[in-house]
Amino acid sequence: MVIPEQQTIWQAWALLFSRLVLGLIFFMAGTFKVFELGALGHARRFFLPYQETFLPVWSLWAVGTVIPFVELVAGGLLIIGFGVRWAAVALGLVLTVVTFGHLLKEPLYAFNEHVIPRLALVLFVLLMPAAVDRFSIDGWLKRRSADSQR
Repeated sequence: MVIPEQQTIWQAWALLFSRLVLGLIFFMAGTFKVFELGALGHARRFFLPYQETFLPVWSLWAVGTVIPFVELVAGGLLIIGFGVRWAAVALGLVLTVVTFGHLLKEPLYAFNEHVIPRLALVLFVLLMPAAVDRFSIDGWLKRRSADSQR
C-alpha cells in the first residue's frame, strides 16, 4: 500500500511525539525506580503489599525488581526509536501487570489517570505502520538497508 507523502510526514510526526512522550514517561519512572528508590525498594514498596494474596512472594520480588529495568530500557529505546515494536510490547506487558495488581487489590480501580493514557500511546505506536517511523533509528536503519540493496 502506497501512502501519499503528505500523509506519511504527519504520521511520522504523530508517531515521533507518541514515542517520545511514552518513552519519557517510562524512562523517567524507570530512572527513579532504579537509581533513587532502588529495584529492591520498588519491589518492597509496590509489590510486597500483595503478599497476602495468592501470589507467591518470590514472584512479587522477581517481577517487582525487574519492572523498573524494563521501564528504564524500553522507555529509552522508544525515545531513540530503536526496537520500537518490542519496546512497546514490553511496556504493554508492564501495564498489564500493573492493571492485574490494581484489580487484585481494588476490583473497581479507576484506570483513567494511569493505565489508559499510557495504553493508548502503546497501542498507537504498535498500530502505526513501521514504514512511516522516519524519525527513529529503526527507520534510519531500514532506509540504509534499502539504499544498500539498490
